[in-house]
Amino acid sequence: MAVEKLLKDEATEEKGERARMASFVGTMAIADLVKTTLGPKGMDKILQSTGRGHSVTVTNDGATILKSLHIDNPAAKVLVDISKVQDDEVGDVHPMTIISGYLMALECARNALLDRVVDNKQDPEKFESDLMKIAMTTLSSKILAQDKEHFSRLAVDAVMRLKGSTNLESIQIIKKPGGSLIDSFLDEGFILDKKIGVGQPKRIENAKILVANTAMDTDKVKIYGARVRVDSMAKVAEIEAAEKGKMREKVQKIINHGIICFVNRQLIYNFPEELFADAGILAIEHADFDGIERLALVTGGEITSTFDNPE
Repeated sequence: MAVEKLLKDEATEEKGERARMASFVGTMAIADLVKTTLGPKGMDKILQSTGRGHSVTVTNDGATILKSLHIDNPAAKVLVDISKVQDDEVGDVHPMTIISGYLMALECARNALLDRVVDNKQDPEKFESDLMKIAMTTLSSKILAQDKEHFSRLAVDAVMRLKGSTNLESIQIIKKPGGSLIDSFLDEGFILDKKIGVGQPKRIENAKILVANTAMDTDKVKIYGARVRVDSMAKVAEIEAAEKGKMREKVQKIINHGIICFVNRQLIYNFPEELFADAGILAIEHADFDGIERLALVTGGEITSTFDNPE
């Protein structure tokens, strides 16, 4: 049985890797030809006809350029045909056309959402159920996907405790090495991960807290560029006593506020720590800016640095 000849006499046939490589070369050649015409800085091309008259055309329109080419590469011909169809149907696709289409799609999507929106905030159970679904959806593609129900519950409970506030700064996340993800928990109140001073109470209730950012190390001379000369150790002892007297006065001003807990952003040195312990005050040092700002936020207080007026 004779096989019908499909190819013309001048035609060539390529298979396998050679055909694949020819397709790549053709498409890359087309891309290199038109890419310099794109964008606000696109350059014009000078096209000269090979026919009678040798007419010259200057253009940066990709469709016009591709129409003028004589191409024998199959893949490149497909791209040229696509450009012709696009040019016939919609013409040159201007950025404003794309933006206009995007805005239309945005409006359609917005209307579709508004048609299906449900507000369950008047029903606490349904509202909490909606929040759980939202949280679980957002965690589905994260590393928490295995425990998404547990962490969704933590997130929803934390948000519900804000009682309508949108200030997420009130939610603190503390990371600790060791254990597994499922060991994570939501605790009541505010956790300040710092040590309590020596000899001070470890537990207090109905606390009156003073949040401060003040230097508690005036037991050291801080007069830069000054020299103090003494002729005896007794004079040194007098200077130290004067410095301690200044610190004792400062601590007393703090105590006069009637507090039982003192949280300071800076260090609290040994002598003032002893004075706080003697007064039965719980003192926490080096709480850093984040700690005192968050504590002031959740307690509704202000960060102070002067203590002259207890009222």
